[in-house]
Parts: sequence; C-alpha cells; structure tokens
Amino acid sequence: MIKVVIFDLDGTLLDRDSSLLAFVDEQYNRLDEHVKHVPKAFFSNRFIELDAKGYVWKDRVYQQLIEELEIEGITWQTLLEDYVTNFNKHCVPFPNLTVVLKNLAKQSLRLGMITNGRGQFQLDNILSLKIREYFEELLISEWEGMAKPNPAIFYKALARFGVSPNEAVYIGDHPKNDIQAAKAIGMKTIWKKSQHWSCLEADGEIDHLQEISEVVRRLNTEN
Repeated sequence: MIKVVIFDLDGTLLDRDSSLLAFVDEQYNRLDEHVKHVPKAFFSNRFIELDAKGYVWKDRVYQQLIEELEIEGITWQTLLEDYVTNFNKHCVPFPNLTVVLKNLAKQSLRLGMITNGRGQFQLDNILSLKIREYFEELLISEWEGMAKPNPAIFYKALARFGVSPNEAVYIGDHPKNDIQAAKAIGMKTIWKKSQHWSCLEADGEIDHLQEISEVVRRLNTEN
C-alpha cells in the first residue's frame, strides 16, 4: 500500500520552461543598456540552449553569453547574482498544483520532495510556489551532499518517512534521474510526461497533475 508520494520539482511541479522564459524576458528588459545590440528573441533562445534544461549552472551560461554576444559593461558574476535573486519571482506552477497537493493530503498520503539543485535557490522557488507547507520532508541535493540518480538520496528520504520502498511512489519527469533511479530501489514510479524526454519504464504516467490520485489508486489495487 502506498503511504508516501515523493515529487521531483523542476518539470514536475514547477513549469520550468515557462518560468525560464518569463525570467529571461524580464532580465533582458532590465539590462537593456547592455544587451540592446542583440535581438531579444536571439538572446532568449541562446540562453535556453546553453541552459540545457537546467543541467548547466548559470555561471557557465553567462560567461558564454558574454563572449558570444559581445556583452559589455556587466560581468557574468552580476548576471548570475541577478538570476539567483530574481528567478523565483517568475516561478510558474503546473496547473492545479495546490489543489492536487491538498487532495493528496486529504487522502492521508504523506508528501515529500527530492530535487537536485542549489539549496537556497531551490527553496526560494518552492516558497514562491507557496507549496512548502504540504511537504513533510524536503531533500535538496546540495544540502544533502548527494544528488539523483544516487540511490542514497532516495533511501534517505524513505528513512525519514520510516517506510519501505514499496510503500512509496516517486513522481518525476526525467527518465534516468527520477524514474530509473527510484524504480531501481523498489519504489513505484509515475512519469510526468515531458516533451524533452521519453520514458518506457514507469509504473504509470500522467499528462496533468490531477491524474495522480487515479494512478495511485490503480497501483494500490494492483498490489
């Protein structure tokens, strides 16, 4: 019986694609004097390419942007600080996020989160989404000293809840870091479909967050 639902953050609860587009658009406008020689669409598209779906930290992204686009009068350190400070102001949740979390809690399911990333940066994004209160346990890779797909971070989360792997389901969008990693230690898995990846190994899959309850009920029935 599934007692615990553990989520990924980026691409699962946080619509990172939309959030990043909103941030980059606003940053370009604020820094117009430094980047106005570059068309906004080109600046945004190149930023997103270099970002590599969040798997490249922005120090490298901004260093390359400054070199490629010949940006002057501002350092990559200043751009990075601006990103760290202001990204959370543009966080976009996937539809019905809060309603879904409330409903899962009403079903006596305990909620947790395992996310890769910088500690304070990810926490600021979670707080921006106004969902911190729904999660009993929150593991961010920088603060835990380990990252997905390392099985240790999944075992650590399960230990905090005091449940065995078959009593928990992990929901994420990345086939390796989320689905394969959680499944490898015996957890049930639900893939949040993504245009960036394909996944054939999950125990269930969803297009929208509101489908989670039905998939959990099915998994419990099958057990």
